Amino acid sequence: MAKTNGKTVLVVGAKGGVGGAVAARLLADGWTVKALARGRGSRADLATAQWIQGDAMNAADVARAAAGADVIVHAVNPPGYKDWDKLVLPMMDNTIAAAKAVGARIVLPGTVYNYGPDAQPDLTEESPQNPVTVKGGIRVAMERRLRQASTEGARVLILRCGDFFGPHAGNNWFGQGLVKPGKAVTSISYPGPHAVGHAWAYLPDVAETVARLLARESELAAFETFHFGGHWLERGVDMARAIQRVVVARGGRQPTITTFPWWLVTLASPFVTMFRELREMRYLWQRPVRLENAKLKAFLGSEPHTPLDQAVATTLTDAGCLPA
Repeated sequence: MAKTNGKTVLVVGAKGGVGGAVAARLLADGWTVKALARGRGSRADLATAQWIQGDAMNAADVARAAAGADVIVHAVNPPGYKDWDKLVLPMMDNTIAAAKAVGARIVLPGTVYNYGPDAQPDLTEESPQNPVTVKGGIRVAMERRLRQASTEGARVLILRCGDFFGPHAGNNWFGQGLVKPGKAVTSISYPGPHAVGHAWAYLPDVAETVARLLARESELAAFETFHFGGHWLERGVDMARAIQRVVVARGGRQPTITTFPWWLVTLASPFVTMFRELREMRYLWQRPVRLENAKLKAFLGSEPHTPLDQAVATTLTDAGCLPA
């Protein structure tokens, strides 16, 4: 019989990168994991989760899946950045309503989108949120609704992170910008100036952090925020250098580092939603954006941290860019 710690979590978006990583980590800790998904099927590493068919846009589906949950991980996003303005906030509202009904804590994997240039380069939990993009404005609205919900019967934990990478990462710069999934790495398309720092968040480390925080639920405030430092690279191009090292270590020829084709993104953005969204976020590559994790380290004692080359190797292997 599988071990259990008596806790139940509903993961909305368990087939995605962050949701799936958190679900797998909590399963390992003995949680009962429910996974809400629209289609049939699951991930191999989540075979023991309870998969529930439903739609995050349907309030009744979310409420039904949340019955008995102590925690709801809200890790769902519209695929390909499509219709953010129409879908993101209604999905958030459905999670909030379900959490209030059962008294659950909502966990939101946050991003740096809700910060504008006035808060850069070093972001703390108290930095001003003055976004300059549509997605950033939506992120701010999500957090405002969560703060209000924390006064109305729900509890909230937000872990803000840099760019995600890792197994099953889904929409992310690593797999959509730097390399091409399913193909050997012969070149690496880097989106920013080489000397500008950049923050990355390795999914298994993020999931481990969430698990450790939830293990100390009684010590968390009703509305709690932490910043995840992750892999802060003072020279942003060091992520591309790490990819080069890993490819060579696996017997491949050293890939070249090229400049990301922003000109092509600009030309195609009126017609391709994803390109339009990528172009909107270009400012995050033009200036350093670092998440200060002093609060998180003070609370946990340390931040989970997989060595960069090991994390990159796992990510590339999962993406089909390296032999297993």
